[in-house]
Amino acid sequence: MTHRRHQTDPIASRSGTRPVVVAIDGSENALRAVRWGAAEADRRRVPLRLVTAFAWTVDEVATRAGLEERYRAMLLERAHGHLTEAALVAAQAGVETEQELVVGHPIPVLDAEAAAAQLMVVGDTGLGRVAGMHLGSVTAAMAAHGSCPVVVVRGTGAELSEASRLPVLVGIYGPPTSEAPVAFAFDAAATRKVSLLAVHTWGDLLVDLSLAPAPEWDALEADEHVLMTERLAGWMEKYPDVPVETLVSRDRPAHSLLPQAARAQLVVLGARRRGEFAGSVLGSVGNAMLHRAPCPVAIVRLDADVLA
Repeated sequence: MTHRRHQTDPIASRSGTRPVVVAIDGSENALRAVRWGAAEADRRRVPLRLVTAFAWTVDEVATRAGLEERYRAMLLERAHGHLTEAALVAAQAGVETEQELVVGHPIPVLDAEAAAAQLMVVGDTGLGRVAGMHLGSVTAAMAAHGSCPVVVVRGTGAELSEASRLPVLVGIYGPPTSEAPVAFAFDAAATRKVSLLAVHTWGDLLVDLSLAPAPEWDALEADEHVLMTERLAGWMEKYPDVPVETLVSRDRPAHSLLPQAARAQLVVLGARRRGEFAGSVLGSVGNAMLHRAPCPVAIVRLDADVLA
């Protein structure tokens, strides 16, 4: 059943379990996000929550013509239709599904929903897309600022359905400030019963590495392999049934991750949450993957409790 409410405080799932939330806007990309989110909710055994934001503003032309209420009613009916269509798609997965139309602008509405969700799922375009941009503005904002892990569903429907046996790819770069992305990636691989591909990039990329003596870089790379193994050891012990493949590369993270994403079903990246919604500030790696990855991309906050 669809309910309307004004945006207030975050609303938890009626079942008491933090749901997987999918943002609905009537686009085909949003329906692909529903299919992905429904499968994920089924794997996690949690409800699926479908949310559309109804950002009604007064239309001066319609007001002068005396058509404001009729115009609003038409838009409202269309938004309900989008939810109904999404619910029919979700029903095919057989998961418990909630749907709600929320009066408010998409970014604050979805931010409030993310606070009560264990995962937010959005399409890569359609949500606030601006002409000439490959990533919707609402999608970019949620990926950069969402308080829970956010999955941006990329790739075609056919690719998504054929990817079920491909590994989960996690990017490991920079200092080990958080285990949240690695935890999310191992759990995703375990629930899918697939392998994990961990790609670690290293090196001071502001320096021309070709000018340094090769033996010195070889020794550093060997050290990075050891550090990578040590970093994953505890997770490999916790998830003994997840086969792990590692790749250590002295390269820019996006350069190493993008080719590997072609053989993955999900890419997992870590990101710091930005406190203000002042544009998409994910950094070069996140932006490159969200614009160019051939599969869904999960952005995991470094301070997230992803297994709660």
